[in-house]
Amino acid sequence: MRKPVVAIVGRPNVGKSMLFNRIVGERVAIVENEPGVTRDRLYASAEWVGREFNLIDTGGIEIDDDDKIINQIRVQAEIAIDEADVIVFAVDGTTGITNSDQEVAKILYKSNKPIVLAVNKVDNPELIHNTIEFYALGLGEPHGVSSIHGLGIGDLLDSVIGHFKDEDTSGVDDDIIRVAIIGRPNVGKSSLVNAILGEDRVIVSDIAGTTRDAIDTKFKADGQEYILIDTAGIRKRGKVYEKVEKYSVLRAMSAIESADVCLIVIDGSKGIIEQDKKIAGYAHEAGRACIFVVNKWDIVEKDDKTYDQFAKKIRDNFLFMDYAPIVFLSALTKKRLHTLIPMIKFASEQHSLRVETHLLNECLRDALAINPPPTDKGRRLKILYMTQVSVKPPTFVIFVNDQELLHFSYERFLINKIRERFNFEATPIRFIIREKN
Repeated sequence: MRKPVVAIVGRPNVGKSMLFNRIVGERVAIVENEPGVTRDRLYASAEWVGREFNLIDTGGIEIDDDDKIINQIRVQAEIAIDEADVIVFAVDGTTGITNSDQEVAKILYKSNKPIVLAVNKVDNPELIHNTIEFYALGLGEPHGVSSIHGLGIGDLLDSVIGHFKDEDTSGVDDDIIRVAIIGRPNVGKSSLVNAILGEDRVIVSDIAGTTRDAIDTKFKADGQEYILIDTAGIRKRGKVYEKVEKYSVLRAMSAIESADVCLIVIDGSKGIIEQDKKIAGYAHEAGRACIFVVNKWDIVEKDDKTYDQFAKKIRDNFLFMDYAPIVFLSALTKKRLHTLIPMIKFASEQHSLRVETHLLNECLRDALAINPPPTDKGRRLKILYMTQVSVKPPTFVIFVNDQELLHFSYERFLINKIRERFNFEATPIRFIIREKN
C-alpha cells in the first residue's frame, strides 16, 4: 500500500530541515543557519499515532542571486504540489510574513492540496502571539511550533494525518504482478515500457526527464496479468527544472512501495553512477524483488569479455543486492527482450515463496552442523527455532538465547543457506530476531 507523501515547503532559512529532523526523529538533514544549505532532497519514513507516511524536505534549492529567489521558490512549491498528498508550509515566526511567503501562499492556495501552516521558531509560549498575523495568508489556522524544542509538533502532525485518505484496497488483485521501472533519467525507461507493451503508449524522447507523470499500464503475457509503472523522471522542460534533478527519485519511491518487482534500469553505454546505487537501495530497503536491466546494450562496444566485466561491476557496486539477477537487452532493437517477462514472473514467485516450518528447521540444523554458532566472551549463541511469518519479501523469525550474540556475518551465512536450500533468488530475505528463554 502506498504511503501518503508529506512535503515541507517554504522559503530558505525558515527551518524546514530542522522541522524534518524533528518529525523523523533523527538528524537526517544537514542543518546550518544559512539559506540553501540542504544540497540533496531528503526523503524519510515517519510515523505518528500509528499512521506511517513519507516525508520530504524540499530544502536545497540553490539560489544564484537575490533576483532569482522568487522563481526558485516557485519551482520548489510546484514540485511539492505535484508530488505530495499533504503540504506543510513552513514560515518563520520571528520575521513575520515576507513577500516570499506570500508568493508561495499564492501558489499553494490554487493547488487544491491540503495545506498545514507551520509557524516555526516559536521557541517559547510568549511567542505564540506571533502566529496570529499568519492568518492573513489565507491558508487556515497557523500552528506555532519549535523545531528545536519540539513544541507544538504533536498538534501539527495531528492536523497533517487528519488529511490522509484511507486507501481502498478492495479492488487490489493479488494475482496481478505490479512492476515498477525505476532508474535515473535518460536510461531508457520509457523506451523499455514501449518495447514491453509493443506499442507507443508512453511518449519517448532523448531529452532527459521528459516523462512528467507515473503511468500505470495493464497488459497480459502468457496468461499472466501485469501492471507496468513507468517512473521516468519528473522534470518539466526548461532550464529552471534542470537544477532540481534531485527530485527525480521521488516518483520512483511511490512506485516502489506499490510494486511487487522493481526493474532497476542502468544505461549500459554510460555505466554505473552513484544515483543508480541510491535508487536501487530504495528498492532493496523496501523489500521488493529486484532485477537489474542493463539497457542500450546494442550500442556498447563489445568483445567476449564485456558481458562478464559489466556483470562484475554491478556485483561490485551493489554488494547488498547479490540476489538480484541481471538482464542485458536493448529496448530499441528488442534484442534479448524476450528474456525479461519470464524473469519478472520468476522474481514475483520467489518474492511470494513460503517454506514449511519443518523444512526450514531441517535447513537450520544442517547449517548449524556445518558452521556452529560462534562464542563471544565465553557465551555461545544458541539458535533454537525458525519460522516464516510473511512473504513479499520472505520474512523469518529466529528464536535465540541472546540476540546480541548473533553477529551480522553469521546472519548472512544463514540467509545464504536458506537461499541455497530453497532456491530463493531475485528477492531480499528478512530476519527478525527474538530471544526465547
